[in-house]
Amino acid sequence: MTEGARLGRTEATRRYDVFRIDCPARDVVDHVTSKWGVWVLIALQTDDLRFYELRESIQGISEKMLAQTLRALVQDGLVRREVEPTTPPQVTYGLTEFGRGVGEPLRALFDRITQLMPPRETE
Repeated sequence: MTEGARLGRTEATRRYDVFRIDCPARDVVDHVTSKWGVWVLIALQTDDLRFYELRESIQGISEKMLAQTLRALVQDGLVRREVEPTTPPQVTYGLTEFGRGVGEPLRALFDRITQLMPPRETE
């Protein structure tokens, strides 16, 4: 391994220390692991969706919370927002390469939980 490669990795580790309050990656981690961020990233794993499709697929989320969550994930570079110039404008959301990479382990975790969780006892 070259000295430059080690130095680069050390700098990146120092730069993205999510345990520090001033770390820029900390906000991204907070948005991804928020109550609704996880569900948005999982919902977009299979296909791009319009706002109302996302709202219908994630039961319990309000329009306000979905809009706030999408805005944060777009700013973080996890989700892309495409506006079609129609009347009214049609907005579609999809995962960026970064978002797909972050969302895949979340989907795997979701699948693992639902497969391994013991059946609920009926009352």
